[in-house]
Amino acid sequence: MTSTTMKPDAVQPDAAPAAYLFDDWFDPIEAGLRDRVRDFIETMIRTELDAALARPRYARRPDAGDGVDGATAGVNGHRHGSRTRTLTGTFGSTEIRVPRARIDAGDGKTGEWKSKALRAYQRRTKAADALIASTYLAGTNTRRVRRALAALFGGAVGKDTVSRVWRKVKTDWEAWNARSLADEPIIRLILDGTVVRVRLDRKATSISLLVVIGVREDGQKVLLSVKDMGGESTEAWRTVLDDLIARDLRRPEFLIVDGAPGLEKAIAAVWNGVPLQRCTVHKHRNLLAHAPERLHEEITADDTDMIYAATAEDIEKRRRAFVRKWRLRHRAVADSLEEAGDAVIAFTRLPPSQWRSARTSNAIERLHEEFKRRIKTQTVLPSADTAAMLFWALLASGQINMRKVDGWQTLAVKVGDGPIDLAA
Repeated sequence: MTSTTMKPDAVQPDAAPAAYLFDDWFDPIEAGLRDRVRDFIETMIRTELDAALARPRYARRPDAGDGVDGATAGVNGHRHGSRTRTLTGTFGSTEIRVPRARIDAGDGKTGEWKSKALRAYQRRTKAADALIASTYLAGTNTRRVRRALAALFGGAVGKDTVSRVWRKVKTDWEAWNARSLADEPIIRLILDGTVVRVRLDRKATSISLLVVIGVREDGQKVLLSVKDMGGESTEAWRTVLDDLIARDLRRPEFLIVDGAPGLEKAIAAVWNGVPLQRCTVHKHRNLLAHAPERLHEEITADDTDMIYAATAEDIEKRRRAFVRKWRLRHRAVADSLEEAGDAVIAFTRLPPSQWRSARTSNAIERLHEEFKRRIKTQTVLPSADTAAMLFWALLASGQINMRKVDGWQTLAVKVGDGPIDLAA
């Protein structure tokens, strides 16, 4: 028979507590502040209760014979102990004693007094929630927020807390989606979509986020809509555009798109006649896709000479030369450029100072890149609605800022009346 001998626990050496960076970073200012936070919060709540009962603690209730008005004398209620609550704020986590009281409800019954400063079941201050949400938006996933904020909150924040705080943002998100656009002085739209991975029916699924940016009369770019759809079909884009129109968005004067057929058909159905600019960067990629790699450098040089010519006349002249040359060299390239028609140079109908911002959809592409960088730590987002809300929150929270378009000083100049291909 084989016997197994085990050493008693007393013989085993105790594991030394791990020492982490920041553990010995003592700050007398922070320590002194946190020691006084509890007294400050408790005093504030007691003062609030004193005002509600019209008398300090242990004082009798005043009556009309004491020279006070009847309304004050009619205040009725009594204290009955206190409860201990834990509150987490930017000052850390602390336990406070909250006084309790019963207040006359006016119908012969009494109700529990509720502090306006400290809401029922509140465990964190709004500033703490804002800090948690901002850390999440900055690119940290829910599991890493606890470690990122451990030095401040002392480990009082876990991934479930982050999820609950994030859900509070949904109220503002829904209000933003329902807001009226009647007062938005929008004169230009930039429209594009991007693909993200989300969890749908417990499986990772690719969806499209359809994004619309507006340019105000003063040149400031603003996010108007972001919706999750199954793709970039005509029906999907029509849903987005119909929603903008239903919220009283004015008819734009100029549109910038990436060349997706579904988007152009949807635009033609609602804003037929609005000048349309095809993104020159996307068109350049199309040209390269129609030619072997050995011709890419030459095509790029010819396309750059055409798009970045100094005047509208030079651009048109070089476009005709491009088509003639590549119809002989590689016809598919010429056909690809002709397919876009005048929409690829619609920006030439604007003042030259606006050309840089009008010939591409780079403004919205930058948002897509920043959004992808932000969700890189999560790989797959929890849901489609979360993806759209996160995209909006990055701008609403100031994590991403959009500047004015180049040439905004001349936006008051109307689009020229020259021959521009329409969204048809």
